[in-house]
Amino acid sequence: MKIAVASGKGGTGKTLIATSLALSLENVHLLDADVEEPNCSLFLNLENREIYKAMIPIPVIDNEKCTLCGKCSDSCEYNALANLPGQILVFDRICHGCGVCSFVCPE
Repeated sequence: MKIAVASGKGGTGKTLIATSLALSLENVHLLDADVEEPNCSLFLNLENREIYKAMIPIPVIDNEKCTLCGKCSDSCEYNALANLPGQILVFDRICHGCGVCSFVCPE
């Protein structure tokens, strides 16, 4: 049997339900696929066996080539780029590294 606990809304109790099921059933594989805060291990009192450093490719604007067309900032779903007078500003903390900005850039 496979059970998935999913929702797009935070604070609905997905982690509580998933960990409660994992503790009450036998022979369980629990996968915490929450990209923002995977914290099932806190409820189960587990330790991470291996930790991998994740790298996110953050765009770098080449001011020599940039024509300030704004295609990069217009295409960013996360609003991580701002087309300001005379420059494109990159907000690296909210960039998801999807690469759409690089794909649509004509330069």
